[in-house]
Amino acid sequence: MFAAERRQLILEMVRANGAVSLRELARVVQTSEVTVRRDVRALEAEGLLDRRHGGAVLPGGFTRESGFPQKSHHATAEKTAIADLAAGLVEEGEAIVVGAGTTTQELARRLARVPGLTVVTNSLLVAQALAHANRVEVVMTGGTLRGSNYALVGSGAEQSLHGLRVSRAFLSGAGLTAERGLSTSNMLSASVDRALVQAAAEVVVLADHTKLGTDTMFQTVPTDIMTRLVTDEPATQDERAGAELQALADQGVQIAVAGSGPGGEGHQGQAPGQAAPGHGHGPGHGSGSGGLNGGAGHQNPAAGRPPEAGRGQPPVPGPRRNYPQGAMGSPGGPGQLRGGAVPAEQGVRRR
Repeated sequence: MFAAERRQLILEMVRANGAVSLRELARVVQTSEVTVRRDVRALEAEGLLDRRHGGAVLPGGFTRESGFPQKSHHATAEKTAIADLAAGLVEEGEAIVVGAGTTTQELARRLARVPGLTVVTNSLLVAQALAHANRVEVVMTGGTLRGSNYALVGSGAEQSLHGLRVSRAFLSGAGLTAERGLSTSNMLSASVDRALVQAAAEVVVLADHTKLGTDTMFQTVPTDIMTRLVTDEPATQDERAGAELQALADQGVQIAVAGSGPGGEGHQGQAPGQAAPGHGHGPGHGSGSGGLNGGAGHQNPAAGRPPEAGRGQPPVPGPRRNYPQGAMGSPGGPGQLRGGAVPAEQGVRRR
């Protein structure tokens, strides 16, 4: 493919999606990330797009929101790995809230196997994924349907969340930075997401690497109230995305990194720069995403909960950068990645 054809295809992808990673661009145009980076620089020089943290975005500083059809086909392997890892946080009998988005939809598909679960959501896609789960109760907010992402928004949705208290909120968005936290491009969606956050004892953000360093118009989850980020590993040469993760960790956000390959693992509480352990605390299983307590592999979906044996383990100190695919953990001082043991739950549980 000639350079002009590549660049035209790159430009069309960015215009269709708002933001595209170098990894995804290289896959679609079937060339190396080095070549794609050179093409992106050339397009930026012409004012046709902007470079951002391992990818390209529409010019103007703030990306626009993509519709559901575009989002559903973007970074699908990464979203699947993130959902696998995040599902290990949810335990039998919990009450949680799940926001709108294609990543949270993937999470909901895995939550269908967690018995005794109550899920409050404003997303038709999340509710649909859980509609036939035998032992999962789904509570939907009121509100006005927003067709672009199949979510209920507006004052009706927000009022239905008043007085609600659950253990955890799982939210996604259009962008994530250490400075502003999670953000989205739509004001009505942002207002409902903020109401979901207010209902939860802890907040878990699900964001793939393409959203790291991207800033959009409306803040939903400030960094200081974000408990945990579940993401995938950025490209090794993407130093800016790594710096964004480091900055989030420095502010107290626990980082869990999921693998997106068929044999990928996810880890938390592991020293950066060390090889992923072959076995963790508890019965990890060999493929997909890893446990959130340092175990390799993923938990039994029927159990719907992470292994108990690994809880309470202290985080492992390690150097700032050069982390492997896995989690990042340290005692939590400035300049070190935080992670390690999951704190005791404080939210409401069904009994």
